[in-house]
Amino acid sequence: MQEARIVVASNRGPVSYKLTDDGRLTAGRGGGGLVSGLSAVGRDASAVWVCAALGDGDREAVRRAGRRLDTGDTGGHRVRMLDIDQDTFAAAYNGIANSVLWFVHHLLYETPLAPVFDAEFRRQWAAYEAYNAAFADAIAEEAAQGAAVLVQDYHLALVPGLLRKSRPDLRVGHFQHTPWAPPDYYRLLPDDVAEQVLRGMLGGDRAAFLTERWADAFADCCERVLGAEVVRGGTGGTAVLFEGRSVRLGVHGLGADAEFLRERAHRPDVEERLAALREQLGPDRRTIVRVDRTELSKNIVRGLHAYRRLLEEHPEWHGKVVHIAFAYPSRQDLRVYRDYTAEVARVARDINATFGTADWEPVALHVKDDFARSLAAYRLADVALVNPIRDGMNLVAKEVPVVSDHGCALVLSREAGAVAELGPDALVVNPYDVEATAAALHAALLMPPGERAARTSRLAAAATALPPERWFLAQLEAL
Repeated sequence: MQEARIVVASNRGPVSYKLTDDGRLTAGRGGGGLVSGLSAVGRDASAVWVCAALGDGDREAVRRAGRRLDTGDTGGHRVRMLDIDQDTFAAAYNGIANSVLWFVHHLLYETPLAPVFDAEFRRQWAAYEAYNAAFADAIAEEAAQGAAVLVQDYHLALVPGLLRKSRPDLRVGHFQHTPWAPPDYYRLLPDDVAEQVLRGMLGGDRAAFLTERWADAFADCCERVLGAEVVRGGTGGTAVLFEGRSVRLGVHGLGADAEFLRERAHRPDVEERLAALREQLGPDRRTIVRVDRTELSKNIVRGLHAYRRLLEEHPEWHGKVVHIAFAYPSRQDLRVYRDYTAEVARVARDINATFGTADWEPVALHVKDDFARSLAAYRLADVALVNPIRDGMNLVAKEVPVVSDHGCALVLSREAGAVAELGPDALVVNPYDVEATAAALHAALLMPPGERAARTSRLAAAATALPPERWFLAQLEAL
């Protein structure tokens, strides 16, 4: 089997499988920046994508396919899917990646009660180590001598260090899609774990982030936790010097895919949903749109409270504005996410019960994931509300201006990575400040159409500066 000159590793791959009742497998292709980026490399570039089996269908596909999946299912990509023991995967993915590392980097802990790093945590951490080791072993098998390896995200933080030991010939980069915690918060982690994660990422040749802010926070953690030397500036950019090696830090601000979004946003299914939304809204009503998963960091509940304050403070908007809130359930296998999703629904119902009339429902809450309907809302929006507590980038903030029909004012959290590029033309808010967010919503609704259109044009240009293919190739070229 041909060894790969390029290896991409991520938890989720470009394809997922469902097992039907009669034992047939159906494949569904994934989207996103990695799929677009790997497509840019070309089918003949000897690239392999290593990913994990996420469900029963995936695991059955691995058993039937062997080492690599059928390229007919993967859009032509060579894919190695790993059938990691289910208990190990669950402990690594839900127990550590999504319930510890995600919480640390998004500053989500209610610290009087959590985290508690007990024996169960240590069991889950051992599973995270085993999960990372399985990826490192597969990459080592797939990679040709001197190959370039692009490891993606917090699920696989230990992989670069493991590869440094087993395959020092490889050129390894790690890309972090989340924020990075500042040192004082990062050190909530047990000391040995905090050090192990940093050492794992410093095992590569390069560690890259979505913004300078997150890269700087990582460098600060290397200084404070490991005692590493950080060289900032200069011709090579920032580098971390540790144990005789120099690891370069990079920044690649993933942008929106303008060509795809604009074409997709005008297909018949989007037009149908646009008509349905307009009918639901009623005539001459303004729209405040948000599109999120019910992920704790997305701050949906405070966004609803800000909308309530808008209606309390400015009764002139009664009957004239609708908050279209798409809150797609996320990680429902974790209780804290189920509880949060329920709270979103409760607050929306309460606003409607308090302010609604026979012909006006103030909040239109949609919980069924529907990409075409999301695009229809993007086109329709007068105001987009993107107020995460903390976000590595936030592509919704970048997508709305690209497909907006008549210009859209953007109310944007200062804690979203996207603010680095979009801040000058957005209304920037503190995501914890409900009063200020309500005031920003009011200002956004009052923004003159000409100013709104001009801002939207500039936002769209900034949002598409580094589309997915170029973002991927930039990481590859930097190695």
